[in-house]
Amino acid sequence: MLSQKVKEYLKNQGWWFDEVSEEYKNALSKLGIKQSSDIYDFYIHAEDGPTFYSRQKEIYQLGWFILNSDYDLDLKRTHNVLGLSDEYIPLDSFEGGYGFFYNKKTGELAELSLGEKLEDFKAGTIHPQWKDFNSFIEWFFGL
Repeated sequence: MLSQKVKEYLKNQGWWFDEVSEEYKNALSKLGIKQSSDIYDFYIHAEDGPTFYSRQKEIYQLGWFILNSDYDLDLKRTHNVLGLSDEYIPLDSFEGGYGFFYNKKTGELAELSLGEKLEDFKAGTIHPQWKDFNSFIEWFFGL
């Protein structure tokens, strides 16, 4: 689950909503995100428009993007073009040739870029930088 530090930050920003969106819950479940995960908890409660911006980077409000964009294209690119397995889902548009990817099986997150870093990751010589979504989101928001 999300740390109290993350929840307090989101509440202070006005981005935390106690009432959850059933549409977001359904969209995340269809994507294969576990209801008991911290990423699920984040995306059913937190919203600041379609994206969150921090560290000069942007990540999707995943529930919003699944429902209101052609998120399937991001999945297709991730799996086919980048050669990542189906367990990885993009958290951003991979603009500029780098982006964040969530592993729905392990809960780990990786920041990848085209070229050597992506190839090393696929070869297993480098590993995800964050052990779980909570660690990632704390880093992302500088908490």
